[in-house]
Amino acid sequence: MSIYHMKVRTITGKAMTLQPFAGKVLIIVNTASNCGFTPQLKQLQELYDTYQQEGLEILGFPCNQFMNQEPGEEADIQEFCETNYGVTFPMFSKVDVNGKNAHPLFVYLTEHAKGMLGTKAIKWNFTKFIVNRNGEIVGRYSPNTNPKELEDTIVKLLEQ
Repeated sequence: MSIYHMKVRTITGKAMTLQPFAGKVLIIVNTASNCGFTPQLKQLQELYDTYQQEGLEILGFPCNQFMNQEPGEEADIQEFCETNYGVTFPMFSKVDVNGKNAHPLFVYLTEHAKGMLGTKAIKWNFTKFIVNRNGEIVGRYSPNTNPKELEDTIVKLLEQ
């Protein structure tokens, strides 16, 4: 199964697959509004503003699995991200990224891009996965990785 066949729901509740993002370079990230890493939304938006026209898409998936740092409803999350960080990249409905209720997209991502010491579990908010234009996962980055540090990788992938 390809990543593009994954079924997701937009933050406004619309069901879709990831097919519209085929042929794009993707950063897929689990987000939270009340996290020490939340300011990364600004850096992600800056990358999006700079490279979206060249084929970059950033897909944000709110998650409340880590210390209840995303307790709000989707409308609240969307308003927070837009108002505080100017987020215009696609945001999706809240998901679990670990455990028996983990969203199939994150099961797929963690099976194909393991973390430190080969672990599958996502350790915290703002774990980032990069997917190339062919739908292949080419990297997994910890929450400590500033999105701007991904810029060289993004540029190389956009040039392919």
